[in-house]
Amino acid sequence: MSTTTSQPALEIRGLRVAVEDREILKGVDLIVGRGEVHALMGPNGSGKSTLAYAVAGHPKYAVLEGSVAIDGRDALAMTVDARARAGMFLAMQYPTEIPGVSVSNFLRSSVNAVRGRQVPVREFLKELKAAMKSLEMNPAFSERNVNEGFSGGEKKRHEILQLTMLRPKIAILDETDSGLDVDALRTVSEGVERLRGPDLGILLITHYTRILRYIRPDYTHVMFDGKIVERGGPELADVLEAKGYEHLRSKVVSGDA
Repeated sequence: MSTTTSQPALEIRGLRVAVEDREILKGVDLIVGRGEVHALMGPNGSGKSTLAYAVAGHPKYAVLEGSVAIDGRDALAMTVDARARAGMFLAMQYPTEIPGVSVSNFLRSSVNAVRGRQVPVREFLKELKAAMKSLEMNPAFSERNVNEGFSGGEKKRHEILQLTMLRPKIAILDETDSGLDVDALRTVSEGVERLRGPDLGILLITHYTRILRYIRPDYTHVMFDGKIVERGGPELADVLEAKGYEHLRSKVVSGDA
């Protein structure tokens, strides 16, 4: 089930985060080991995306307390680009359009920055072609402008393409299943599954269980009102599908969580 090495890919301790003076995260502890897939579930507004953006270094999210480490290094002391070079990858729920920048040029610049060297064009194009083929992407896609006019499925395929090319240590996938039809969900999930291995930790954020039928997590965590209130294995997702999230409210109110 787990192939954790001695050093976790991502370690979050006591994280409290505020947005515009409103505290959203109220003390989150979460460790993702290398080789592990963790599902973070919870209803809308529970703080899942706040966790993703705060860990990635979005300036809107103020860290009040706690620590975040990537591969044993203090992420909170790093700039956003330094976190990416250290091995963090964030697939956003709503990817941004970048007019005038082709997918190919965007990926080549990103790969060069993360790897710390100028990857030869022939080597890069060979990698890109293989990665796109694995995701069932038309080669012409690489010449389109980043996310401009992309369908929901194309945006998510592009994010998994980035993940494939950048080879991070920790991948945070925020609502990767959002807006996908069944075929696109299968293709994207298969792309993630191919990347599973001993060097990559994955934090899969979702409030639906359908993607977990394709990507079986090693561990499942449930967030409610800014805290992780329940933890378990893959079977916990099955419980949530049967009961929903409402049954957790009484646990939080009573203090049993």
